[in-house]
Amino acid sequence: MKQEDKKLVALFEDLDTPGVSDAMDKLGLPGQCLGIMPLDNYTTPVVGPAFTVRYVSASVPPGSVGDFIDDVAEGDIIVIDNDGRADCTVWGDIMSQYASIRKIAGTVIDGVCRDVNRALSDRYPMFTRGRFMRTGKDRVQVDTVNTPVSIGTVRVVARDIVVADANGVVVVPRARAQEVAELAHKIETSESAIRRHIAEGKTLGEARALLGYHTLQRKA
Repeated sequence: MKQEDKKLVALFEDLDTPGVSDAMDKLGLPGQCLGIMPLDNYTTPVVGPAFTVRYVSASVPPGSVGDFIDDVAEGDIIVIDNDGRADCTVWGDIMSQYASIRKIAGTVIDGVCRDVNRALSDRYPMFTRGRFMRTGKDRVQVDTVNTPVSIGTVRVVARDIVVADANGVVVVPRARAQEVAELAHKIETSESAIRRHIAEGKTLGEARALLGYHTLQRKA
């Protein structure tokens, strides 16, 4: 991973998708990937630059379905747009194993995956619309790599910052990453203070009023 990517990823340390989502709401930025769910209840958020892949229906003769992975850098998150298709997969056990070996941070698919047990046993983070056993070979093929894609109604540009955890997936525009991260940390600090106040005996209403909870996510 390039040094600039590492710096941007580091901005999101100790943040989760709810905090990032709240910050993006306050800034008026879209980014929450609707319908994209975690394969497991991951206890640690996954953060990385997006390596985008767009699939289309297969041509005759059909094209490649997965060789792009050799070009993905360590720490990247593969973001695959398969147009939400649930009738065939674009990810299976060999891809999970190889991605784990290459230390790729995770995979997000607007579509489905298969060989779920392999991804779970390898502890490889996956975020998809679901799971289905039928192969995508001869049904879909890679159309473009590192061009803009659509994931759960969100536009994702290559090298945008992806934050994913047990709650789902949020994509932060690269140019706004520092702004979003700084605001997310401020929101989390306020919410931590609210939790501390209620632990000390204040009512929830009192704690929220003290920290201005109802304006934390409101657009400026």
